[in-house]
Amino acid sequence: MDSATTLKLSVAGAMLTASFAAVASDKPELNVYTYDSFVSEWGPGPQLKTAFEAQCGCTLNFVAAEDGVSILNRARVEKSNTQADVLLGLDNGLMTEATQLGLVQSHSVDTSKITSDLNWNNNQFVPFDYGYFAFIYDAQKIQAPATSFAELLASDASVIYQDPRTSTPGQGLMTWVNKAYGEEAATAWADLAKQTVTVTKGWWEAYSLFLEGGSDYVLSYTTSPAYHVVAEGKNQYKAAEFTDGHVAQVEVAAISAYSDQTELANQFLEFLISNEAQQILPVTNWMLPVIDNVELPEAFEQLVTPQQIKLGSDELAEDELPRLKARIPEVEHALQLALLPKDAADVRPAMLEIRPGTGGEEAALFAGDLLRMYQRYAESRGWGFDIIEE
Repeated sequence: MDSATTLKLSVAGAMLTASFAAVASDKPELNVYTYDSFVSEWGPGPQLKTAFEAQCGCTLNFVAAEDGVSILNRARVEKSNTQADVLLGLDNGLMTEATQLGLVQSHSVDTSKITSDLNWNNNQFVPFDYGYFAFIYDAQKIQAPATSFAELLASDASVIYQDPRTSTPGQGLMTWVNKAYGEEAATAWADLAKQTVTVTKGWWEAYSLFLEGGSDYVLSYTTSPAYHVVAEGKNQYKAAEFTDGHVAQVEVAAISAYSDQTELANQFLEFLISNEAQQILPVTNWMLPVIDNVELPEAFEQLVTPQQIKLGSDELAEDELPRLKARIPEVEHALQLALLPKDAADVRPAMLEIRPGTGGEEAALFAGDLLRMYQRYAESRGWGFDIIEE
């Protein structure tokens, strides 16, 4: 081959490469903010990405945060600077706030196929799965699980749950405790703090610690045991069914108010409630499908069917949300106590010595007042108080 021919082939090859590069750069991209377990290798993200890209001629990019609350907080901070086209992983408890913040826009998806169980009627959010919050336990370790919040709090069982400031399960627990205890919710949180091993930022961290033997119970979903049966062949993990009822979580997706890929975003939301996607989600995200007639593994038939505490997003916004926000300082205080390292001396007696300083009689009177203050406080807490020496 002469040098002229080589030059022509080189030029042709360069032109061909440039042509392919131009085609590749023309492929549209869709950026989806979601949570970390969704995009894990065992989560639904990889399969959904492959399936959607096969039909959209686009590139689907997942950007992960710890949890749904983290997704909302990131979008809130970024505002018009966000790279998100779709927010996936918010839930029915965050919908009103996301709308009020102007973070989402209306979709054009036909949601008539959504199961009547959800009674769905919303033109900004599309549900893609749902489930019920529950405490999961290992039946090989606990033979008589708690059947109510009262039984759980009266036991000596250890518990791991998620922070309501960063996690949708954590917010769900706030709603659940509030519904179960009403005005006594603060007391219930204080009792729960005594049994708390730790409070995590997201679901995955909490569940991983539980599986490593970190606690007797972990806050998760009634559908979580199905994963262990189907994926691991283990049937010892169960959901404790409470007579108080259980709060439902509906996970939703919405188009970012700042997206310029609305047509592609609508296509993705439509895909999420397609038969193809709904077959993937239950056996990767381990929640219930939002359309009827989805074929599920037999393990789903063995799950508890909890009594649902009725709580729609409108009710949450108009009734529950203000009261829950008012209780945030109390819950934060309980969480801070729960996060304090446990010490064997916590349950032991303490010795307190009070001496008057310089100041003569006034100092002695103040020391006496201080003694009586500590004595009354101990009595109010039900503690014994003995004066050893005066």
